[in-house]
Amino acid sequence: MTSSVTAVEELELAGWRREIAELYAAVRRAPTPQEGHALWRAGRDRLFAEHPQSPLVAGDPLRAGLRYAPYDPRLRYELTLEPDRTDQRLTIPTGAGETTHLRRLGHIELPSPVDASVVVWWLEQYGGGVFLPIRDQTAGTTSYGGGRYLLDTAKGADLGSDHVRLTVDLNFLYHASC
Repeated sequence: MTSSVTAVEELELAGWRREIAELYAAVRRAPTPQEGHALWRAGRDRLFAEHPQSPLVAGDPLRAGLRYAPYDPRLRYELTLEPDRTDQRLTIPTGAGETTHLRRLGHIELPSPVDASVVVWWLEQYGGGVFLPIRDQTAGTTSYGGGRYLLDTAKGADLGSDHVRLTVDLNFLYHASC
């Protein structure tokens, strides 16, 4: 079996992931969440416009800048992860014979104005990581039908935690870049 992916493409993808991790590190160091969000937007716009692993094809008008809602401080929370007593696992087909394996870690309770309970998963590959996908009312209409991601620590998309509480900021929801 031969791969159609070249070594250069693999190194470019590693570079994309490294830049995402560095971007989130800069966001965590920002003096305010609003300034962190501005850094995040600018960094993502640069990656989507210029990086060879951009999921946007050449000429896509979104390469001039992605659309974002204005930052809303009411959507930022420090939330305690409530462990679950289940051992729920998911295997999700991700294309061309590939799968993602998840184990349910627990859940968080998003307060007003959202008022929702959201499952937090552990990725059982990439060396593991916290994964928080969210599917809201925009899924399949104005956003990807499978939902968006909020945290993916295996790939560096992480706003921080203190080993008990997660920083969850819905202003940072993003589409999978595949």
